Amino acid sequence: MRTLLAQIGEMARRSITQTMRQPALFVPPVLFPLCLLAVNVGGLDAATKLPGFPTDSYLNFAIAIPFMQGALFAAINAGSSLARDVETGFLKRLALTPMQRAALLLGNLGGVMVVALASSLIYLAVGLIAGLEVRAGVGGVIVLLILGLLIALAFAALGALVGLRAGSGEAVQGLFPVFFIFLFLSSQALPRPLIEQEWFRTIATWNPVSYMLEGIRSVVITGWDRVALERGFTIAIALCAIGIFGASRALRTRLVRT
Repeated sequence: MRTLLAQIGEMARRSITQTMRQPALFVPPVLFPLCLLAVNVGGLDAATKLPGFPTDSYLNFAIAIPFMQGALFAAINAGSSLARDVETGFLKRLALTPMQRAALLLGNLGGVMVVALASSLIYLAVGLIAGLEVRAGVGGVIVLLILGLLIALAFAALGALVGLRAGSGEAVQGLFPVFFIFLFLSSQALPRPLIEQEWFRTIATWNPVSYMLEGIRSVVITGWDRVALERGFTIAIALCAIGIFGASRALRTRLVRT
């Protein structure tokens, strides 16, 4: 167990170092979501005047969006890193060492999660400076960060799955527009009950991204909404399980091939 933890730590350190050496992997996950947040808050603030809108501050409603967009970047970073290891032959060399397979996957995800945590803290700090009010208080801030990191882990695991299966950075990059479509067709811009187009509301209702967004929003707008939090955590945990299990199987297959 101690050996496994040491190997995970070493692989996580490698992942973080690779990310820090490439600002393009760290800067966009911070700046891009914050820029879109500023645009959305400035352009859609009038939506708070709609009857039934849950808050009088669009910032409180939109703060969940950067966490979801940051999760998309976590998927790309995790998948691209593992795809690069496949392309450069690192996995072939790894197969000749005592390194455990779990250490490679968990270490890579651990490194991505460090970046995700830093990004989440920046989102939250910028939001608080801009006037964000978390109705659930300090406990709600902690829950928001935990759920945000769990969502990032879920997307990172899915990205790792694609990276190991495809073994191509281009294939992983193709995930971004697919995930972004899921975000667009969710309740990111308006609460589901206020979406007038029935087809859009139906898609948003079936879209799991909506419930992860609503879980994050609940501690900001409502306080403690048990149903919203249960749905958000349940979906995030389910995606984590699917992604990690699939990535583990893909890694095992990839190493057997080598």
